[in-house]
Amino acid sequence: MLLVIDILTRFWTDMIDRADGPMTFRFFLQPTMALIAALIDGIKDAKAGKAPYAWLMAHSSAGDRLVAWREGVTATARILLLGVGMDVIYQFRMFGGFKYPVEAFVIAVVLGFLPYLILRGPITRIASYFLHRK
Repeated sequence: MLLVIDILTRFWTDMIDRADGPMTFRFFLQPTMALIAALIDGIKDAKAGKAPYAWLMAHSSAGDRLVAWREGVTATARILLLGVGMDVIYQFRMFGGFKYPVEAFVIAVVLGFLPYLILRGPITRIASYFLHRK
């Protein structure tokens, strides 16, 4: 039990420490790239008359949800890979090697996929409003 507490403490300490120090530009770069991907896909959804992305993820069947999830991961794959790559560089600079792959994945998802997930639906609604108003 003590080992688990130590691991979680180190994990959260390392996550918070990433906001300071080298390579902090990625905290702006990755969400900006996710915003651009969400803009592109949100406008496509509005033109196609699709429901907002988060709504689709929450209220559709398992098969439709899987298709939507794959679409989102495909749209953000480059952002996620860039995020993992930047975290690998960060870890080499701070720890002398790539020691924490789970942390690299978590930070990439938090900075790359979550903004996409949060922004795509509102962008779809805003674009629908402007595309379908009379």
